[in-house]
Amino acid sequence: MEQMLGAFQSDLSSISSEIRTLQEQSGAMNVRLRNRQAVRGRLGELVDGLVVPSALVTAILEAPVTDPRFLEQLQELDAKAAAVREQEARGTAACADVRGVLDRLRVKAVAKIREFVLQKIYSFRKPMTNYQIPQTALLKYRFFYQFLLGNERATAREIRDEYVETLGKVYLSYSRSYLGRLMKVQYEEVAEKDDLMGVEDTAKKGFFSKPSLRSRNTIFTLGTRGSVISPTELEAPILVPHTAQRGEQRYPFEALFRSQHYALLDNSCREYLFICDFFAVSGPAAHDLFHAVMGRTLNMTLKHLESYLADCYDAIAVFLCIHIVLRFRNIAAKRDVPALDRYWEQVLALLWPRFELILEMNVQSVRSTDPQRLGGLDTRPHYITRRYAEFSSALVSINQTIPNERTMQLLGQLQVEVENFVLRVAAEFSSRKEQLVFLINNYDMMLGVLMERAADDSKEVESFQQLLNARTQEFIEELLSPPFGGLVAFVKEAEGLIERGQAEQLRGEEARVTQLIRGFGSSWKSSVESLSQDVMRSFTNFRNGTSIIQVTPSSHPLILLLPKLLREH
Repeated sequence: MEQMLGAFQSDLSSISSEIRTLQEQSGAMNVRLRNRQAVRGRLGELVDGLVVPSALVTAILEAPVTDPRFLEQLQELDAKAAAVREQEARGTAACADVRGVLDRLRVKAVAKIREFVLQKIYSFRKPMTNYQIPQTALLKYRFFYQFLLGNERATAREIRDEYVETLGKVYLSYSRSYLGRLMKVQYEEVAEKDDLMGVEDTAKKGFFSKPSLRSRNTIFTLGTRGSVISPTELEAPILVPHTAQRGEQRYPFEALFRSQHYALLDNSCREYLFICDFFAVSGPAAHDLFHAVMGRTLNMTLKHLESYLADCYDAIAVFLCIHIVLRFRNIAAKRDVPALDRYWEQVLALLWPRFELILEMNVQSVRSTDPQRLGGLDTRPHYITRRYAEFSSALVSINQTIPNERTMQLLGQLQVEVENFVLRVAAEFSSRKEQLVFLINNYDMMLGVLMERAADDSKEVESFQQLLNARTQEFIEELLSPPFGGLVAFVKEAEGLIERGQAEQLRGEEARVTQLIRGFGSSWKSSVESLSQDVMRSFTNFRNGTSIIQVTPSSHPLILLLPKLLREH
C-alpha cells in the first residue's frame, strides 16, 4: 500500500509539472498569436495600400472619364499613390514593386483628365455658347483638378491658366459687345454742359451748335426715373438691346447702367463661387484668381464709365448710379462675394467727383445769373426756381433711402444760391407789393414740389416754410395798408400807449377815432372785396391765395381790437 501510494504521489507530481509546462507553452503560444495578428494587421494594411487591384487598372485604362467607375477608381488611385509616398518616406522596400504600375496609371489618368477638362474649357469659345452649362458640368468633376493638384501640378497649372485665359476673353468679349449694343438704346437727347440750372431759356447759341433739349426742365425732374433703385426694378431681368431696338424703346443712362452692372454682378458672383469650389481656393488666393479671370472686364467697364462721365452733365443720372452701386454692393455682401469690393470703390470714386462737379456747376450758374438778362419779368414762379424745386426734391427723395451728408451739404449750397437769386430778381420789381407777391409765389411753389417727395421734417421744407410765412405776414401788412392804413397806425399807437401805462392819453383822440371808424364802416365791404380780387389775381396757386384771404381778417391786430372800438364809439 505504501509503495502504491508513493507511486501515486510521484505520478501526481509529474502531472503537476506537466500542467505547468503546458501553461507556459500556452502563454507562449498566445504571445506568438498576438504578435502574428498584429503583424498581419499591419502587413495587411500595407499590402492593401500597395496592391493594385485589376478593377482599378481596368477602370483607369478603359472606362470613359464620365463613367462613375472612373471617378471612384481615380479616388482609389489617389489614395494608393499617397500611401506609397508615405511608405517610401519610411523606407518600405515593397514600394518599388508597385511604383512603376502606379506611375503608369497616374500618367494615363492625368492624360485622360487633361483632355476632358481642356475640351470643356475650349467649349466656352464657341459663339453663342451658354458658358454656365459647361461650368455646371465641370463642378461634377471637381475631384479631377484636386487629383491633378496632388499628382501633376504642371498639368493643374496648365488647366488653370487655360481656364483663366479662355474665360477672361469670353467675359471681356461678352461685356464689350453687350455694352456697345446697350448704349445704342440710350435716349438721343442728353444733358450738355450748357444745360444748367441758371442758364436762360432765351440764351442764344451759335449757328453750328447742336439744338438744346426740347425742355431743359426735364433734366432736373425725377419723374419715374427713381423706380430704377426700387427692389423690383433693381434685380429685374437685364435689358435686351435688340428687342428694345425693334420696339424703338429708349432708356436713360441709369437704366443702362443698372442692366450692365446687374449682369456684371450676377456673372461675377457665379464665377467667384465656381472658382472657390472647382479650384479649391479661398481668401486671398480666390481673390487673385477671380481678378485674373475678370480683371480685364472690370477695367474695360471702368474705362468706359470714365469716358462717359467726362461728358455727362445729368446729375440725377449720376446720383442714381451711385445708389445703384451702393445697393449692388450690399447684394454682393449678402451673397458672400468680397471679390468685387475694390471694384465698387473704384466706380464710386468716379461717380462721386462727377456728381459734385455737376452740382457745383449748377450752383455757379445760379450765382452768376443776372436778373436783368432774363427778359420780361412777372410775379409768377420763375423757371429757375422751378428747376431747383424739381431737382432738389429729386435728390432729397433719392438720398432718403441711403442718407449721405456730403449730398446734403451740396444741396445746402445750392439752396442758398437759389434764395439769393430769388431776392435779386424780386429787387427788379419797383413796388414792394410786387416783390412780396413774387417771393411768395416762388417760395410756395418750391415748398409744394419739395413736400411731394421729401419728408415734412426735412431741412429744405422747414427753411422754405419759414420764408413763406414771413413773407406772407409782410404781404398782409402791405395789403391792408392802403385801405386801412390810418386805422392800423392808430391801433399800433394805442397798443404802445397801453403797454407803457399811458392809456389816459387816448381820451384826447376821440375825434380821430370817430373819423377812422366812420371811414372804415363806409368802405370796409368794398375794400375787402377789392383785396380778395387782388389776392386771387396775384397768386398762381389758388389754395395759397385762398389761405391768405382767410388769414388776413383773423390774424391782424386791427380786427382783434375792432369790436372793442365799435362798442366804445
